[in-house]
Amino acid sequence: MEEEKEVEPPQQPNHHNQDLPQVLVLGSPTCLQTLKQLYSHKFRFLIPNTSLHSLSAPLSSISVVICSASFPLTASVIGLLPSLRLVVTTSAGTDHIDLNECRCRGIQIAGAGKFFSDEVADMAVGLLIDVMRKVSAADRFVRTSCESATWSFPLGYKVSGKRIGIVGLGSIGMEVAKRLECFGCNILYHSKHKKSTVPYPFYNNVLDLAATSNALVLCCALNEETRHMVNREVMLALGKEGFIVNVGRGGLIDEKQLVKCLMDGEIGGAALDVFEDEPNVPKELLSMDNVVLTPHCAAFTTECIIKLCEVVARNIEAFLSDMPLITQVNIG
Repeated sequence: MEEEKEVEPPQQPNHHNQDLPQVLVLGSPTCLQTLKQLYSHKFRFLIPNTSLHSLSAPLSSISVVICSASFPLTASVIGLLPSLRLVVTTSAGTDHIDLNECRCRGIQIAGAGKFFSDEVADMAVGLLIDVMRKVSAADRFVRTSCESATWSFPLGYKVSGKRIGIVGLGSIGMEVAKRLECFGCNILYHSKHKKSTVPYPFYNNVLDLAATSNALVLCCALNEETRHMVNREVMLALGKEGFIVNVGRGGLIDEKQLVKCLMDGEIGGAALDVFEDEPNVPKELLSMDNVVLTPHCAAFTTECIIKLCEVVARNIEAFLSDMPLITQVNIG
């Protein structure tokens, strides 16, 4: 993941930091450093050293929380914050938040909206090309075999013209489809509902989609319905020359079965930006040349960090002014 570029902090207004609205930061959002540089004149960011109880401010006074996807905002954590009224997550997904508890407590949630769609779609296509054409594996081969008299490197697979099954045709999935159309790929998809406005063939289940596709690109949210939706049966249907790209959530794939299928040669390869137990990655994947791994960084670019900070701040400002949130998550 690229390091954030330093951003000059704005001119500090002449008032004491203690008087600013308090915002509790949980996890380590990628945008945190830039967020502090840009908005410390508007908000007092509370960042626990260890536990929540390490804060100097009383937990009962906190009404706004910013959290990253790496921090599970459970009912027990929410219970420690009796005045909590707004959660702003810096991720596109909300599976790390107890939505039912928030609903019961009347807590509003703001997400990252569609600000990540271009970045994640770019990465998804890059990962697909990488794993099918063996780009990362070829790079490692050259670095370790540069003095060999001859090069003998295994062939990859053509990307253009392939049948690509997209799982989750939301804003990210649509951007992936648009990019792959330029490669002459045939787009197929599975989503919760068939979309009457798109021309791509719809499949009622992932198993049938996998059986018809050369590769699956996972872009959907993680919930009880989608957890482990890519199981062993789906992988076997995808086949020995089939590939999986996951830019959604690690739990969409049965990771243990994925490792087994890769080790047994039951699928062609996998490109993963997300994992079931981040930051832990199954050690078996680390030595496989038909696997490409990235550290859950698909969404983050220099440009995106600035946009993300802006939307986080605007949501907090809207909440404090009793205005509608900019990117409110509908939790019923």
